[in-house]
Amino acid sequence: MASERQVIARMPAWTWIAPLGAVVLLGLKFAGVLAPDGRIVLVLAAAFLAGSVFAAVHHAEVVALRVGEPLGSILLALAVTIIEVALIVSLMLSGQPGSEAFARDTIYAAVMIVLNGVVGLCLVFGGARHHEQTFKAEGAAAALGVLGTLAMIALILPNYTRTTPGPLYAPSQLILVGTVSLCLYAIFVFIQTIRHRDYFLSDDAASGDAEHDHSTPTLNAARQSALLLLIALVAVVLLAKVLSLPLEQTIAAAGLPPSFVGVVIAALVLLPEGVAALHAARANRLQTSLNLALGSALASIGLTIPAVAAVSIVFRQRLVLGLQPAEMALLVLTLFISTLTLATGRTTVLQGAVHLVIFSVFLFLSAVP
Repeated sequence: MASERQVIARMPAWTWIAPLGAVVLLGLKFAGVLAPDGRIVLVLAAAFLAGSVFAAVHHAEVVALRVGEPLGSILLALAVTIIEVALIVSLMLSGQPGSEAFARDTIYAAVMIVLNGVVGLCLVFGGARHHEQTFKAEGAAAALGVLGTLAMIALILPNYTRTTPGPLYAPSQLILVGTVSLCLYAIFVFIQTIRHRDYFLSDDAASGDAEHDHSTPTLNAARQSALLLLIALVAVVLLAKVLSLPLEQTIAAAGLPPSFVGVVIAALVLLPEGVAALHAARANRLQTSLNLALGSALASIGLTIPAVAAVSIVFRQRLVLGLQPAEMALLVLTLFISTLTLATGRTTVLQGAVHLVIFSVFLFLSAVP
């Protein structure tokens, strides 16, 4: 009992208040006690959505620390991807103008935010503090190879197929793309966790000599976090449905293009994990930062594409995946620069600055196409 009380005392209050508060709000809304479109309800829903996203990633991180690397990074990526898919599907099924492109916009934004924003900040802040940082080039090369292949197949190839006009895949093509995306991601996870696990561990971690910033959580703490993680993910899925239409209306009222919704969703979902990656880089654990960042980008494509493809086929929803020419150019540039950055296993502030320049161009062109 004493150990359990200590575990509960160490758990930040907001990590259980946010998801449980979201459940209470949703219960009152679905029971008809609260007006579904009331301003106060929407404000509370937005606050609980943001809190539940952070809470979900926090609890995923606790469980991840219990299971260790690289399984921990995979668990975090899966939690983030579940949230992302929930938000995308909610917007896809809303029937609003431009909803057929929400999946493309969100996946593209997630890749750009991760490879340029998150990686760029990690390299700049880590390099400023430690001058030069190292990581396993073998693991980074494997992840980037899979990521580049999935990105090209999912976001660029649809523009050049002939069965259907425009940036669309035919249903049979969607099935193929969804299947190969899932299979390639599964193979990568197998390599990362079993066959070549050492490619994704720092030298100190592999030898067991690393000093960790976090002590390993107890079994009780991991169980509590696993339960709260499930509650938080369910809350995010339901709150996403409540807020899908108001989010689109807010973006339109601000004079931003509909595609900017994807940037907002990706930024919201990736913010907690991005903070964790930045913290690891500042602690000179760049390998963990890259595991988190590249793992998120891989899961964003490898798991989201099969999910939205299935939704598109089952509900007969039009699914636009092909990028516009300017977006294709930025994506290809990002993959090329990322290849150069991760080729040597050593990074400095300069590489981070290049990625942040690309990220700033991406953000500006997302608001002003």
